[in-house]
Amino acid sequence: MNLLSRGTALALAGLGLWSAPATAQDVANGEVQFGRQCVACHVVRDPEGRVLAGRNARTGPNLYGIEGRVIGSVEDFRYGDAMIRLRDRGMEWDEESFLGYVTDPTAWLRATLDDRRARGKMAYQVRDPQDAADIYAYIEGLSTRSEAAN
Repeated sequence: MNLLSRGTALALAGLGLWSAPATAQDVANGEVQFGRQCVACHVVRDPEGRVLAGRNARTGPNLYGIEGRVIGSVEDFRYGDAMIRLRDRGMEWDEESFLGYVTDPTAWLRATLDDRRARGKMAYQVRDPQDAADIYAYIEGLSTRSEAAN
């Protein structure tokens, strides 16, 4: 909301005169949703070892620098067979793959691998696609800010 204050935008929206873009990402909501939906299993830890988000969770891989990273390539993390197959193909994470995966990991893996038996280890699903987009924006923002600070 660069040109409108939040209050102005809410007032205009209430009158039906303005609405936020459907694809706009809300980093603040992403932070809240990461804390609610991801923190139990994931951490965002930069290469220097600083925890930028989460705790020391190890159930899922570190999400630092996910954009452009080869799927299934976090060192010392034990991935399932489907993720290893994607790694071997050199497939990289981007926003589209992240959103597909976190909203329905099994369905995304099956469609991506064209294998109805493919399964991943992540059973959790982010049910709201906007929350998933916001989480992605938040995680990517942490990585970008950390890299800029170094």
